[in-house]
Amino acid sequence: MEILPIITPLLKPGDDLAHILMERGGIAEGDIVVISSKAVATTEGAAIDLSSVVAEKEAMDLRKKYDKTAQYYQAIINETKRMNGQFIQTVDGIVLTELRPDGMTHGSILVPNAGLDRSNIDDGYVIGWPQDPVASGEKLQQQFAIPRTAVIITDSGLCPRRRGVMAFALTVCGIDPLQSMVGTPDLFGQELGVTEEAIADQLATAANFMMGNGDQSCPAAIIRGHNLTFTDFSGWVPGIEREKDIYYGVI
Repeated sequence: MEILPIITPLLKPGDDLAHILMERGGIAEGDIVVISSKAVATTEGAAIDLSSVVAEKEAMDLRKKYDKTAQYYQAIINETKRMNGQFIQTVDGIVLTELRPDGMTHGSILVPNAGLDRSNIDDGYVIGWPQDPVASGEKLQQQFAIPRTAVIITDSGLCPRRRGVMAFALTVCGIDPLQSMVGTPDLFGQELGVTEEAIADQLATAANFMMGNGDQSCPAAIIRGHNLTFTDFSGWVPGIEREKDIYYGVI
């Protein structure tokens, strides 16, 4: 399997992202295109101008505890509400949020700051996810107009008790995000009982290694030679309900 980075110019609102990725990446039949949610949101004009945000009491209270503006925390509150979420806890000024965006039918997403980020955006702004990442992925796949291609829209995140940033898949269009291994044998011929491979998340993290999170100007990567089956799946990557999560009660 190959992971091919796509280097782009600095992306701006209104840019034709599909054209840029095809021109810079040489996308071909059979490719899976992994794209940063922030890149998609940027070209869709989804950045939030903090000067336009009116802070309310909860945000003002957070501002008193931590060295960030009340407008920043209000933006997090607003995004959390928009995606049917809640605050779990706050550590060193980072808010752990649990989100269940419209259209997500199974589980929820645990993510810092409702997916908002102050990096890779003009000063005074924050950038998060596209307004509808499922529709964004479908639109890109259609604009590529290349047979047997798939799109994964990703974000960076954290793994419990592990240091460092990883990546995960928000939405997928064109392949199944999970692969059940239940009933297949292990090395000793014992049947696996619960194992599912998080295909989309694994590809997201592999691609993120090439894409980076700094000034690499590499918002996307191509997964080629993967031998995965293309399907008609399009949607949020299914999660797990809280009471069935092994971390339930810890987080």
